[in-house]
Amino acid sequence: MAGFTFVSGNLGLDLAGTVQHRRADRREMLESPADLEIWAVEAGILDRPCEVTPDGLAAARQLREAVYRLAAGTALPGDRELVNRVAAGPPVRVAIGADGRIERGGDLAAVLSTVARQAVELLGGPHAARIKECGADVCTRLYVDTSRGNGRRWCDMRECGNRAKAAHFRARRHG
Repeated sequence: MAGFTFVSGNLGLDLAGTVQHRRADRREMLESPADLEIWAVEAGILDRPCEVTPDGLAAARQLREAVYRLAAGTALPGDRELVNRVAAGPPVRVAIGADGRIERGGDLAAVLSTVARQAVELLGGPHAARIKECGADVCTRLYVDTSRGNGRRWCDMRECGNRAKAAHFRARRHG
């Protein structure tokens, strides 16, 4: 699977967004370990893919669901502890490379720790109250609304926002 989007404003929420349409026509974007390897690189967490086993994919999915439930206010017993335990691990290693650019590396545990740390910072910080769900009919992506008036309605203007505005325009024209 390709075509991951990173519009949530937080890696934890972006990981949670790897399940689309949670209430209807649920779509899993992390179908295989290779998908998670690609996601970690596209998210900018690693420069090169790390090895992901089926157990590693299952662990990432558990973290994803715990973060989603915590952010959506539907946490289950153990979700907070799971996120905290994963966040306690060593994060991705960063270094300045010979070319002067940042190099990022690590294994899947480091990737998940990095994601969990960002989720902890968001969920326990001042922006927790700014977490919203996309206003599009079927989209269930969560995002951090950092707009000045706290009026952002869609996870991504290019996708959900554009579709909603086009549908509204068509309805006005034909209604």
